[in-house]
Amino acid sequence: MRHARRRLVRRVTRLAAVGGLLLGGTMVTRAVASEPDGTSVPRTFAASAADTGSELVARLGASRTAGSWLNAAGKPVVAVTDEEAAAAVRKAGAEAKMVDHSMDDLKSATSTLRSAPRVAGTAWVMDYRFNEVVVKGDSTVSASDWSRMTQLADGMGGFVRMERTEGTFTTRLNGALPLLSTAGRCSAGFNVTDGQRDFILTAGHCGPDGSVWFADTRGTQQIGQTVKQNFPGSDFSLVQYASGKAGAGAEVVSIGEGKGVRITGAADPAVGQRVFRSGSTSGLRDGEVTALNATVNYPEGTVTGLIETNVCAEPGDSGGPMFSEGVALGVTSGGSGDCTSGGTTFFQPVTKAMAALNVKMIVAAPNGSGQGAAPAPSATQSAIAPGEASPGSSAPITGEGAATLLARLADPKNAGPGLLVIAGSLCALVATRFIRAEQDRKAYRRYYSTTWG
Repeated sequence: MRHARRRLVRRVTRLAAVGGLLLGGTMVTRAVASEPDGTSVPRTFAASAADTGSELVARLGASRTAGSWLNAAGKPVVAVTDEEAAAAVRKAGAEAKMVDHSMDDLKSATSTLRSAPRVAGTAWVMDYRFNEVVVKGDSTVSASDWSRMTQLADGMGGFVRMERTEGTFTTRLNGALPLLSTAGRCSAGFNVTDGQRDFILTAGHCGPDGSVWFADTRGTQQIGQTVKQNFPGSDFSLVQYASGKAGAGAEVVSIGEGKGVRITGAADPAVGQRVFRSGSTSGLRDGEVTALNATVNYPEGTVTGLIETNVCAEPGDSGGPMFSEGVALGVTSGGSGDCTSGGTTFFQPVTKAMAALNVKMIVAAPNGSGQGAAPAPSATQSAIAPGEASPGSSAPITGEGAATLLARLADPKNAGPGLLVIAGSLCALVATRFIRAEQDRKAYRRYYSTTWG
């Protein structure tokens, strides 16, 4: 009876092991089949120039247009001042909106504001959708200064709107991965190259030329040194890697939890476009581009040509990357509010920074290997509804710990679970064979010991 039970156990174990091999093989096959094709280029917002509102604005001129933006369906809308321009916009497949004031009018108003005595804590943007210039003042602006600016705005006509905001406009000093130095704490933005050396493109207010950056608070893991800075005026700087090269994964920006997004190019955003920002303080956040060519009067100085968004940010996110569908758009400059109550955040456009620094973005090559050169900066519009946009193609962050590795192995979308099942099944088969062989050997010895005893 006991031998019968043993045989039954062995048979059940062998059947389970064979079943495990079949199950594990199926899991691995499905995981591999579900992996994205590494040769495909991730979808981006970039469209041909002829299809973009920005191209139409450039072609029709500043006296007949007043900016462009994306509607809820992702279709370009162009503000125009005459019917002939409206017809040209419709013929190109975009939507036309008649307005009273041209881009020349809006620029004239901002020039007047810029020539007036500077007031820290104020900012102004061109609101294309409402055909206005909006002047904003934070809580630090005194009543007398606000009254003086209001009188100035009233004298420019009815298209300059005054708006008080909560909080204060500050640079977000203190990002996606942190950079630490005696100048403060900032964030790595994007990796760029001049063809010979690699750099980190980050915010200019993070530190002056010569600032040395580390990856740890003890100052033992040196990352590099600031070699070019532009702030105020603009807000960008270059940190040259100490080794001269960015290394593996240079085309990936961190979004937290060991995950990243592959960068496939660089471009200018459109008003109304959904965008994403990553920073070490508040992680991955999303929102919408609300205005372009913003001017902000920080306490440290005035910065112009910024991108205004309603993405939240907090101290510690400064210099971090802004992107959408894998396309690099900007680095975090500053703003007001936080990620609890919301707020306004401004970004330095990467296209302008790269042009001034004569560098190119390090991007993911078509085969996913990275180290490609970014295409020439161009205007970008969405071919899909802004609300349906995503950060971009996901990628792992190199150097992840054992815990993260185990978590990835346990993910049913990966091949890890199937391989573990196969390994366990093989161990079970080997064990049953060993046990059977050992039992046969003992039976053999008992039989002959009895026969020859």
